[in-house]
Amino acid sequence: MKDTVLVVCGPTASGKTAFAVQMAKRLQSEVISADCMLIYKGLTIGTAKPSERERCGITHHMIDILSPDENFSASDYAELSVPICERILKKGRVPVICGGTGFYIQSLLFRRSLGNIGSDSNIRARYEKIAEEKGNIFLHEKLTEIDPESAAVLHPNDVKRVIRALEIYELTGRKKSLQQDGFTPRFSYVAVAFNYPREELYSRIDQRVDQMLAEGLVDEVSALLASGVGKDCQSMCGIGYKEVVQYLENKISYSTMREVIQKNSRNYAKRQITFFKKLPGLIWLDPRKENNLNEVEDLLCKQSSK
Repeated sequence: MKDTVLVVCGPTASGKTAFAVQMAKRLQSEVISADCMLIYKGLTIGTAKPSERERCGITHHMIDILSPDENFSASDYAELSVPICERILKKGRVPVICGGTGFYIQSLLFRRSLGNIGSDSNIRARYEKIAEEKGNIFLHEKLTEIDPESAAVLHPNDVKRVIRALEIYELTGRKKSLQQDGFTPRFSYVAVAFNYPREELYSRIDQRVDQMLAEGLVDEVSALLASGVGKDCQSMCGIGYKEVVQYLENKISYSTMREVIQKNSRNYAKRQITFFKKLPGLIWLDPRKENNLNEVEDLLCKQSSK
């Protein structure tokens, strides 16, 4: 299995973490998290962050690496995670990438060419100044006006990528979302995800939200705000956190908060499924099958022998 990476991805609440840990144990390897919320310290309940017991002694990377008031982008993720992946490969092990943030996984697995479009330092400097003077939201709204498709998948605080999308539009006169991105693989990989029937997945999501609330999600958010974490921080804009903030501000009732978190989580799962369907070579596993571990190990062996 030399020089092969395993990716366990898919929608929220689909059992990625437990399966990734089982595979890492079998492969005597390590897990690299690809989740845009697990990177934050102090965000535990609302992110379903795996406990030490759930990690089963397996080393996990890219968890608890940032303070809640810091920003982080897909390019930042690649800058940190690619060297980790390479170090594990040099040990002769199979890195297990686990998470549901598609852009993170994409940035780790591929080098992007964005249609070989160049850059213009003057354009970038101008937009950087706009962001500094008028704020990230203003810049993101500007992108929404010209390229709503790109704006929809970029967080306002991902300023680098927002500026890049604006830059591409100025240089080509065409929206970034219409450009043909070139993806050059960094690693040989096997990617798998669990294919739950939609209603069963939604039920799992609803149950997870109820579990988070029972475990103290409201108290967790309240403590974060009390510690000085701003409600507009990137970390607090995540599903579960932003809705609790609204509840704490008396803008919505507890029952409405619960329903909105569940609804937003289900909608997010739909977007995740759509995104991962485009991942080249992704294999959808039946979660009811008992031999998934053996099947994935066989897939790794076949991939590494190519």
